[in-house]
Amino acid sequence: MATTPDPRLLPHEVAQWARGAGLPLDPGRLDLVTATANHIRSVIAVLRDLDLDLDPDVDLNPDIDPAEGVPVSAHPARGAEEGRDDAAV
Repeated sequence: MATTPDPRLLPHEVAQWARGAGLPLDPGRLDLVTATANHIRSVIAVLRDLDLDLDPDVDLNPDIDPAEGVPVSAHPARGAEEGRDDAAV
């Protein structure tokens, strides 16, 4: 039976990533940064497991014009259709 590798980062790996990003770590902070990085990775893993399969027919924000990505009230044509003039927008 194969075992899965431990997904946690080790301090030396965190130090390598930090150096590679141009952010050398003080040795006294390495354990804290490693713990923080591992916590972030665990949160991301949980988020990846969430089922976010939304119904495409559901309008999550009816105030946003999906074609334009702007609020309906700021859309000149929509505002005029609803009896608002541009000055009131």
